Amino acid sequence: QVQLVESGGGLVQAGGSLRLSCAASGRTFNSYAMAWFRQAPGKEREFVATISWSGDFTYYPDSVKGRFTISRDNAKNTVYLQMNSLKPEDTAVYFCAAERVVAGRPSLVDYAMDYWGKGTLVTVSS
Repeated sequence: QVQLVESGGGLVQAGGSLRLSCAASGRTFNSYAMAWFRQAPGKEREFVATISWSGDFTYYPDSVKGRFTISRDNAKNTVYLQMNSLKPEDTAVYFCAAERVVAGRPSLVDYAMDYWGKGTLVTVSS
């Protein structure tokens, strides 16, 4: 089992920045690729970022590319999401997820994730 706890959400004005953290406990953290997803009210859950277990591969959708950065510190069992130039459309509950990647690159889909956190709310005001 892997337990994931997100933190760092809050209210920020458009153009501002936030850094989300996801602390992991349980089985070996560095065995897992880590990802962030988000879900806005009335919308489906959306992929935001992923990072391989070693940190050498990252991927972002066009909606956040150039504004968001995912990173991890395996010594601290923590993954981060630095969010800059925030827009009102970034408002959502942000979820951290862990994926046991057997081979190849991390997946970009929620159904491939093995563990989930409970989420942290990010609200961007205009």
